[in-house]
Amino acid sequence: MSSESASLPFKLYCLTVMTLVAATYNVLVRYTRTTSPEKMYFSTTAVCITEVIKLVLSLGMLARESGSSSKLLADLKEQVLCNPGGLLKLSVPSVVYALQNNMAFVALSNLDAAVYQVTYQLKIPCTALCMVVMLHRTLSKKQWFSICTLCVGVIFVQWEPVEATKVQIEQNTFLGFMAIVVAVLCSGFAGVYFEKVLKTSDTSLWVRNIQMYLSGIACTLMAVLLKDGEKVVKHGFFFGYTPWVCFVIFLGSVGGLYTSIVVKYTDNIMKGFSAAAAIVISTVASVILFGLHLTLTFLWGAVLVCVSIYLYGLPKRDTSTVSKECTDLESKQKLITVHESS
Repeated sequence: MSSESASLPFKLYCLTVMTLVAATYNVLVRYTRTTSPEKMYFSTTAVCITEVIKLVLSLGMLARESGSSSKLLADLKEQVLCNPGGLLKLSVPSVVYALQNNMAFVALSNLDAAVYQVTYQLKIPCTALCMVVMLHRTLSKKQWFSICTLCVGVIFVQWEPVEATKVQIEQNTFLGFMAIVVAVLCSGFAGVYFEKVLKTSDTSLWVRNIQMYLSGIACTLMAVLLKDGEKVVKHGFFFGYTPWVCFVIFLGSVGGLYTSIVVKYTDNIMKGFSAAAAIVISTVASVILFGLHLTLTFLWGAVLVCVSIYLYGLPKRDTSTVSKECTDLESKQKLITVHESS
């Protein structure tokens, strides 16, 4: 079933799922990082467990693709265990994604979920620039205009910091913003790098996922040891874990994989609307849960970002070459969704 043949109710279902996953994950990370400072879980362990679950899910998908246990074991032996070059190649995005996911926790510990949701849309221009530099793609004038509009919107959002009255931890707005900058840079580079790897070989997407998640688990375990090693030994790996924390890990693990499946049945306009709706939901939730005081500059910035996302996703009217670029860009967006925790 293609996006054109999918029914309107099914497209609305896809839209609802994508929107709720994007908004709920950020709000819950913010909630779990600001409401119980005395029993704060370790973000490094959460990222590590997320990678483990993604590995298990990818193994399941490869097993389904292989059709038999013997074929699965043969594929794993040939393309994973006996392919150190492939593991080394995929260790690059795995390290970058691990850094990105940890930076998301740092950002949401210091910035409100609504501010994070808006500012994180900088991943769109970052991804576009990486595609221009690394894959020699071209962008239309409309897309460049939407990128400039998005950047202006983010500047508005950051111009006058908003305050939340129900947050129980000390926050560093500058640290939070810098964490988002690192995260969007990681998102753009790793996504484009991974796309380039996929297009230069015939290896299955799920094999590549397994290679990357194996490297990712090693990287995240190293982060646990370096950042929280002593605390983990003292308090335990699962210190501070609550049902809400487990749900955050669940969303981070299956949210991207599930969203990547439903995204193919929608178009860029619906995806842009989903991102804008997620910003609205995050803002409303932040006002209710965290006592966020909205400012006029934040509202103007959020509107500009939403408009720019919509403009960026509008279909092009150019030749088949441009249409192919649009299709490639859509494929790139899906790859980012698969590997990001939000």
